[in-house]
Amino acid sequence: MNVKAHEFIRVYVWEAPVRLFHWVNAACILVLCVTGYLIGHPPALLSSGDASSGYWFGTVRFIHFATAYVFVAILVMRLYWAFAGNKFAGWRNFLPLTRRQARDAVKVAKVELLQLSNEPLEPVGHNVIAYFTYAGTFFLALFSIVSGFALYAEMSRSWFAHLFRWVIPLFGSEFTLRAWHHAAMWLFIIFALIHIYLAVYEDYIDGHGSISSMIGGWKFMEKEAAEAPRAQGISPWPKRHGFLGLLRGRPKPSNPKIP
Repeated sequence: MNVKAHEFIRVYVWEAPVRLFHWVNAACILVLCVTGYLIGHPPALLSSGDASSGYWFGTVRFIHFATAYVFVAILVMRLYWAFAGNKFAGWRNFLPLTRRQARDAVKVAKVELLQLSNEPLEPVGHNVIAYFTYAGTFFLALFSIVSGFALYAEMSRSWFAHLFRWVIPLFGSEFTLRAWHHAAMWLFIIFALIHIYLAVYEDYIDGHGSISSMIGGWKFMEKEAAEAPRAQGISPWPKRHGFLGLLRGRPKPSNPKIP
């Protein structure tokens, strides 16, 4: 039986700043969740004994707050790249602005979520529902930043933290805001578990190199799917202009036919 060969090409999707944001952001969320949990639920074993014999709780708090500043910085960088990056990193992907996005969302829901269709999905970047989900995590991150620095302002001399002192009266009390901040942590944990599962599943099923693309930037795509943006007058390749071009990388020749 003759099996039709599939023609794949390599497409440069995720630019260096996007990949940097992904991994630094993941590390920050991991550290913030672990230290945040310890702050909210100090282990009894470490809480016993003379306080002067150790300063583990203060160290945990320092790591938490220092990581929060890195979290803010990397988020600002990603916001900038949503305007400066290529079409796969652009801010328009994350908001339901067009009818086409709505149609694509329905299509993805039928295929991926409800299993009502076997129609192939081959988005070059993320699928549209994934983009919308990441937009949701962005707003969750904003809430975590605002609420976290509001709680930090009560004990900090940092001018940045004091910008958020108005948040506690808005929620009624520090205890209530702390509960909401803690709930946001669990939402991040749930999102991370689902995200890791879906990334591994998609990489295994589709074979597009979704995980490795977040390391090297390149994905393997069916030639027709990868060239669809080009047919609409949109180049999938990054432009190279000065320093930004260096960050985006140099496009390499596409691979030959892969059976």
